[in-house]
Amino acid sequence: MISSIAGNLLCCGGCATITGMTNQNRIFLRLFAGMLALVPSGRATELFEQPPMNYSASQPQDAITKLQERLTAGAITLGGHDREIVSGLLRELQIPVESQVMVFSKTSLQRGRISPEHPRAIYFSDTCYVGWVPSGLIEITTIDPKLGPIFYSFDPNAIRSNVAPANFVRDSDCLRCHGGTFVRGIPGVFVRSLHTDENGEPLLKGGSEVVDFRTPFVDRWGGWYVTGKHGRTLHRGNVFTQEKDDELIVDFKRGANVTDLARFFDTGRYLTNSSDIVALLVLEHQTAMQNTITQAGMNCRRMLDYQQALQRELKESSAEELAYASVRSVFDGAVREIVDDLLFYKEAALPDGLEGSPAFQQAFQRNARPSAAGHSLKEFSLKGRLFQNRCSYLIYSDSFLALPPQLKKRVYARLQQILSEENVESRYAYLGKDERTRIATILVATHSEFQTFQARTDSASRQH
Repeated sequence: MISSIAGNLLCCGGCATITGMTNQNRIFLRLFAGMLALVPSGRATELFEQPPMNYSASQPQDAITKLQERLTAGAITLGGHDREIVSGLLRELQIPVESQVMVFSKTSLQRGRISPEHPRAIYFSDTCYVGWVPSGLIEITTIDPKLGPIFYSFDPNAIRSNVAPANFVRDSDCLRCHGGTFVRGIPGVFVRSLHTDENGEPLLKGGSEVVDFRTPFVDRWGGWYVTGKHGRTLHRGNVFTQEKDDELIVDFKRGANVTDLARFFDTGRYLTNSSDIVALLVLEHQTAMQNTITQAGMNCRRMLDYQQALQRELKESSAEELAYASVRSVFDGAVREIVDDLLFYKEAALPDGLEGSPAFQQAFQRNARPSAAGHSLKEFSLKGRLFQNRCSYLIYSDSFLALPPQLKKRVYARLQQILSEENVESRYAYLGKDERTRIATILVATHSEFQTFQARTDSASRQH
């Protein structure tokens, strides 16, 4: 990420040679060298730990911070056995139990406790994730509007034994994987698919990939349990792989169209008996979209900080909100990535016959924001694609709304252009006119910032 930003920055002021370098470029190189000096050798992915983000040193403004304050004040309590504590935590964080998905690969902090007979349950809302292994730790990830994912652990055993009051510990160990190993130099959330043996041990010879909404259906859910129907198209869930003579042997048909997990493990230990296929699809879109928002926010805030430093060094002021070509270039890239993900660009086709749990779909849609006609961004399709109206519901999220205004304005302008064009450009030709009209109507009716932007644009057009 440093090299990509540096490449953009070094274009500012034109292509100067070393001997004919502009004053602006000389100042940039001094600022950039100072930034590099803060980053440990070989650890360029930790830029988020440096100014202006200061990730680990910053106090989050997230759901767990607020919940800890209430627990400390005695306004609420968490107690009982594991299931009661997890249920209470989900209730306080407004996470639906119906969102439960199950992973049996040994690929998390508690790998020693995880197995196909003892999977890890994950529950999620639009802004929060809870992972739980019975008799183990509870892991929580919340989304801070500016910092992105914040990782916590919580020990229910301490509560039961009265060793300590309920206390959420910000867990830096999570950053070993969630801080750049599987995401693009940011603190991120992700879903992986890989081959595992009958004990849940990863067989990395078969590869490992981070899954998002672009991943082909057939490559998803290795190491996960999956309940639901999906016709004749196979996925990698619910099965184990054998390694024989340097070959991986697996029968994906054995994991197809599973509706009952009781044959794999004791489902009575968990809050529900499902690992819903639609919940998994939503989770994969949501983690990808959230990472894109986090990436764009951090990159653009860093560029604004650079611009301010450069202007101070040059003792210049500018009426332009993005004064340099290098800064505009980073913002343009961020707009493209955000809009692509918002509009499900290159979404992988879903198979015929896809059926998930009505209970999850109802729970997921409880906070939907419908237009007067009853359409929303949480309206499912499940016929070749996940949603009926392909614009991500995370456009309402606090993390999106907290993006720099200079960035949001450009995202809204790009969305408005795409949604209003009679003949949309080829990149977004998969969005038909009717769907684009529905999305625009939903946003104008339910998204106050987009509504305001649209009104100002219409007013400016009338004046001209």
